[in-house]
Amino acid sequence: MSKIISREQAAALVKDGATLVTTGFDGFGCPEDLIMALAERFHKEGHPLGLTAVKGTSQGDGHGRGYDHLEACEGMFRRFLVTHMGYDVGVQKAVMDNKYICHFIPLGNYQGLLRAIAGGLPGSIARTGVGTFADPRFGGGKTNRKTEESGIEIVQLVELGGQECLFYPTFPLDICFIRASFGDSRGNLSMKNEAMILDQFDIAAAVHNSGGIVIAQVDKVLPDGDIPTKEVYIHGSFVDYVVEGLPEYSWQSFEMPGFRPEIAGLSKAAVVKNDPLPMSVRKICCRRAFLELKPGMLINLGVGMPSLVGSVVEEEGATEDLTMTIECGVIGGSPLGKMDFGASVNPEAIYSQSDMLMLYDGGALDAAVIGFAEVDRLGNVNAHSFNGHMVGPGGFPDITSNAKKICFIGNLTTGGLETEIRDGGIHIVTEGRFRKFVDRLETITFSGIEAVKRGQDVLFITERAVFRLTEGGLLLTEAAEGIDIQKDIIDRMGFTPMVAEKITKMDPRIFREDPMKNQ
Repeated sequence: MSKIISREQAAALVKDGATLVTTGFDGFGCPEDLIMALAERFHKEGHPLGLTAVKGTSQGDGHGRGYDHLEACEGMFRRFLVTHMGYDVGVQKAVMDNKYICHFIPLGNYQGLLRAIAGGLPGSIARTGVGTFADPRFGGGKTNRKTEESGIEIVQLVELGGQECLFYPTFPLDICFIRASFGDSRGNLSMKNEAMILDQFDIAAAVHNSGGIVIAQVDKVLPDGDIPTKEVYIHGSFVDYVVEGLPEYSWQSFEMPGFRPEIAGLSKAAVVKNDPLPMSVRKICCRRAFLELKPGMLINLGVGMPSLVGSVVEEEGATEDLTMTIECGVIGGSPLGKMDFGASVNPEAIYSQSDMLMLYDGGALDAAVIGFAEVDRLGNVNAHSFNGHMVGPGGFPDITSNAKKICFIGNLTTGGLETEIRDGGIHIVTEGRFRKFVDRLETITFSGIEAVKRGQDVLFITERAVFRLTEGGLLLTEAAEGIDIQKDIIDRMGFTPMVAEKITKMDPRIFREDPMKNQ
């Protein structure tokens, strides 16, 4: 019997009070046509109501696509369990307005929970997140007052083998919307054209083994037998229904329509040399971080300013010496940015997201260059809920809790900062209005205390100073030429850091136009 159904039939299978799981990494792997069909049904019928939404990263573009189709569906949702919602602006606003119960969970812990559900286990165990927002002692992932008042707990602190761990009890999943490249009438699914392989298998296994309904949106339905055996990523035994998505809602990513084989690993694109970054405070931070990277390292670059380190690597001729990875599972190649973040041109390998996060959580990363919003005197970092922005942690805890070396990069102050870069140093023209090194954090995404216990090498790199994390907290070790340590650094912080007996000058090559290798 054929498993092909319409988008309307798929939406009708979501019952009131169900737990719905969906896939997506921003626009990659997002079953947008099924999400739209669910919104259309709600506007016609007023159902389903009271859903619990379980999902990994954002599934949208911040401009109305993906999950934001459900923004106006008042009453559809009761509760969210998510890792990131930076581009789900409708959901983000509703959570901040206390309309939904919502818990945040680190991305790797989320993947582990899916596998525990699929494996019929009582729960999943994680070390990532101890001492942070995910820890019951620091909120247990609760995001707002409604969540705190609900009494719902998703995590417990336990001790195993002499180590503090987080325990996430499992629960049944009722239905899922996942996305794949191709499917057939028997339910077999191929990921051939995808730029990344996310949590489709884990979700399908968890929902199927919970006795739930697995629904896949595919770009195209192929005749039975046309999907080669080794390309069947999820067998039809674990898929209940397949929907062929409308082309306009079945993009490879939300950045542009169409199919790009060079980001799916199916062909090699001509290597295009990018223009070097213009001299700026961003380039200064990226260059100083680059000096910490050594040949042979396996590296993760975060979104935003850290992603620009790749440009410095290229300018310095070190592309072949370093291997870049992304938490969604992509290894090597030239990482992309903006709405294409997560994909690479000419990737060397594409793992599943859960396999990559397992490697991260086990300590495979040699180094990570990543941003920060706030830092305190102990080296704790807030990167997921600040200044009215509640984006979620995503894979940040998995990356930072387990990398051997971490370079947090960002400006010392923000909001109107103006500088002059000259004479092998930097001069402050107009100071930023807001401090990023503060006395107290809104929440903790990275625990400096736990990092010291683990023996991680942690640096905080700014445009004018470098700090090293020590047992006593932040230690100022470097300052740029042209910077007054008291006036331009210490007085611009919400606390007084420890100061090294001898402050080293930041490498003057960082502040000059020519590539550092030529100086």
